Amino acid sequence: MGNEKLPRVAYFCMEYGLQSDFKLYAGGLGILAGDHLKAAKELGMPLVGIGILWKQGYTEQHIGEDGYPYDAYRNYTRKYGFLKDTGVKVKVKIRNRDVYCKVWLVDSFDNAPLYLLDTDIPENGDRWITGQLYGWFGEERVAQEMVLGIGGVRALRALGIDVDVYHFNEGHAVLAAIELIREKMENQNMSFEEAWKATREEVVFTTHTPVKEGNESHDLELLMYMGANNGLSIEQMAQIGGVPFNMTVAGLRLSRIANGVSKLHGQTANRMWQHVDNKAPIISITNGIDRNTWVDKRIIEAYNKGEGLLQTHNILKQELIDFVYQKTGVKLDADKLLIGFSRRAAPYKRSDLIFTNDEVIGDYLRSKKIQMVFSGKGHPLDDVGKKIVAKLIEMTKKYPESVVFLEDYDMTIGKMLTRGTDVWLNNPRRPLEASGTSGMKAAMNGVLNLSILDGWWPEACINGVNGWQFGDGFESDNIEELDKHDLEALYDVLLNKVVPTYYNDKAKWENMMRESIRTTYEAFSANRMLKEYYDLMYTKK
Repeated sequence: MGNEKLPRVAYFCMEYGLQSDFKLYAGGLGILAGDHLKAAKELGMPLVGIGILWKQGYTEQHIGEDGYPYDAYRNYTRKYGFLKDTGVKVKVKIRNRDVYCKVWLVDSFDNAPLYLLDTDIPENGDRWITGQLYGWFGEERVAQEMVLGIGGVRALRALGIDVDVYHFNEGHAVLAAIELIREKMENQNMSFEEAWKATREEVVFTTHTPVKEGNESHDLELLMYMGANNGLSIEQMAQIGGVPFNMTVAGLRLSRIANGVSKLHGQTANRMWQHVDNKAPIISITNGIDRNTWVDKRIIEAYNKGEGLLQTHNILKQELIDFVYQKTGVKLDADKLLIGFSRRAAPYKRSDLIFTNDEVIGDYLRSKKIQMVFSGKGHPLDDVGKKIVAKLIEMTKKYPESVVFLEDYDMTIGKMLTRGTDVWLNNPRRPLEASGTSGMKAAMNGVLNLSILDGWWPEACINGVNGWQFGDGFESDNIEELDKHDLEALYDVLLNKVVPTYYNDKAKWENMMRESIRTTYEAFSANRMLKEYYDLMYTKK
């Protein structure tokens, strides 16, 4: 099938990571969305992105003198010289007031066209709506989701872009389907049931987080007050999203097909949402990464030549060590094992697991035989996440020469860590890691994964050949039991396999690097991922 016959897709997402200083992203969801658009451009696929132009981005998060993270905000949008004014404005009624959304075009980063909605214009009293990504309170979040969903569909109409498939990347976008239902009821005289059924044929949905709290819900009364129901009755809204209105449940009921983002996550999502009636079938399409963005060309050149892989890696490692020194004043040792860990600060990711037993790990850190570099952010309102960051800061003071933390985690830091560390550590509580694309970035750069069998890693891991597994896929509802089991497994593999191989068998290490690249470079690319979306979800069978 030629690309000209493929369905045209409108891809809705609350955040996009296209470039480090374009502040439209918070973390993994946005990075994935950016890579999705870049793959569409590279493959010539008929896909456009719909998002929001965030004036202040997510947050700048720095570490105070007390060792606790604090948030800072700046206005970024006036600096963006690459935004193109489409001349289009659309209107969304929020709290019974007209809110005007200006539409900007971005096609500056080798990405498929991305249209961004902006309420920070003189016509609005509610200019604040597109201020901060993942805003501070319920009304703000609903207003943002109305701009993305309702405003996004109206922008497509005003731009004259005909769409065959609407892809909602996470539940934030589901109000777009409410707008599609409204259109059909008003313009085609369909009943609510007919419009819902017809809308489902146009929508596909990706669910991401297997953590219950990460699946957003709103009180129906709030949605009605804000006007998010868009003409539907409270009973009709309850039919779609339940009481309270769950955005993921709504996404599953408003789409013809849905997916998890790894094979294991597909199974987990089916278990998690099995109680939802009238939902779309949930399949699995494993995430992938944009290799042009995330894989250093020098390492691939060395891989293709079949020589100098470790030598090239050591150049990248030194660049990271210099970067860390500039940021922190700590000089890491290029000859010693360097482990990387950068994640959103969430309890299930267990960023401080390795530090649990000082009697086991302490001497390795004090002697610098093991060095660690961390990065990550907690949501501005998430005290638990911020305490996780503060705990890592404590560890940098306990082991000041071997443990560092890079504040204000962004794409630049992510690139440096996934290219320059020796080992990529991942130890979530299985099965709570949906995918974990940072591990893919590391693997394609020849950085060896040391990971729980969660997310994408069960599909990629050839234990002891292209990286290491630990934990044997163990799961338990007893967190204490699970953490104890995984900690023992982590120490066993790290200290008895990883460390000896690094220091005593460089030939094996280099072979493992080569296998890491060989087994992941195609299989976990965004190009492969996007082709699967077209084959399995966008194109009707």
